[in-house]
Amino acid sequence: MKEIQRFTLADLTLPMKTLYSGYLLVIGLGLLFAGAQIMLTHGMADGKVGLSVDDIVYSYYGNRTEGSKLVSKLNGSMKDNAPPEIRMAMIKWADAGGPQDQWEERISMDVEQYCSPCHANMPGLTDISDRITMDKMIQVDEGQSMSNLTRVSHIHLFGISFIFFFVGWIFSYATGISQLNKAIIISVPFLFLIVDVLSWWLTKWNPNFAWFVIIGGFGYSVAASIMIFTSLYQMWILPRRSKPHDPTPQ
Repeated sequence: MKEIQRFTLADLTLPMKTLYSGYLLVIGLGLLFAGAQIMLTHGMADGKVGLSVDDIVYSYYGNRTEGSKLVSKLNGSMKDNAPPEIRMAMIKWADAGGPQDQWEERISMDVEQYCSPCHANMPGLTDISDRITMDKMIQVDEGQSMSNLTRVSHIHLFGISFIFFFVGWIFSYATGISQLNKAIIISVPFLFLIVDVLSWWLTKWNPNFAWFVIIGGFGYSVAASIMIFTSLYQMWILPRRSKPHDPTPQ
């Protein structure tokens, strides 16, 4: 027996349309801000504006060819935040292994003047005025730590899967799309989310997997956008279908 869809998005009452639309609009705005956050963090890992494969490699695998994380930052995204002579002094100090006498005589004061105004006051930035923290920064840059990857991975999987569940649930009431195509579109964000997170770990092991991080993020963003725009269109623009008892012809 052919399955009959009991109601569609166009048939929803005004309160339900408002509820679903509000959720979809907020989620869409959230995806835009998530993209902006990625551009401002991972997108600046190589010191250049825009997300590239190098950004992904530096973020997860690290910039192991240039030495420490401090040096890679001073040559990249933090390059313009201190005068050239101060920056070079810090680089030489880091390359020398971070001698304590130089730290006390000069480096700690330079850090306090040029780095701490942001790093000691802005949430999410490491306070590198602390010598113990700085010791970690002058080690070879190996990208994300295993503990941090584990923490971010489970938050990412749990949180975003809930978003895709409700977006897909609303989209499942769309019309004009076959059940098979609906199932494919609904499943795509979940599949690309898995690809995205697994690629972090694979890139940590081998930088050649960095492409899959970009593909995963792009894939689930496009699929979620299709579902959001289709659902909003059918709720507010698509003509309301006729009820079985409605004598008005289609």
